Amino acid sequence: MAGESISTLILFIAAMLVAAGVAGTLVTSVGELSGSIDTFSGDVSDDIDTDVAIISDPGSGAVVGTDNETLTLLVKNTGERTLSTEGTELDFLVDGRYVPNENLSVTVVDAEYWRTGDVARVELTLPEPLSEGEHRVMLSVRGAETVFRFYYGGA
Repeated sequence: MAGESISTLILFIAAMLVAAGVAGTLVTSVGELSGSIDTFSGDVSDDIDTDVAIISDPGSGAVVGTDNETLTLLVKNTGERTLSTEGTELDFLVDGRYVPNENLSVTVVDAEYWRTGDVARVELTLPEPLSEGEHRVMLSVRGAETVFRFYYGGA
């Protein structure tokens, strides 16, 4: 009978060691998962708080530069967070062609920072001159998108 007690005790101790190992692994995994969720939720919160609108008048002649290789757009920060004035968060497509960030110039009108409600003048240097006809500019900032359509009648 003593032999049965010892073998039962050994099995009990082994089961406890396995359970402790599994519990330790689960605690570590849950901690890492929680940290990842915290990081991801901060990024998602920034994305949700970001929004812009192109408020330029599509009928005015001020959108296309005299050389028809530049576009000047007025972009309003309608989100809840301050945007970078360096243009690093802005992605522009003009007629489906990407405009690199080095071809952007962002100037905030009557302010130092691009806060909620502020308007920035964004100048895009295009890789090739615009042809006559309808054109489409899409602006994307951290997932928020806006589209601006205008007609260019030539020089």
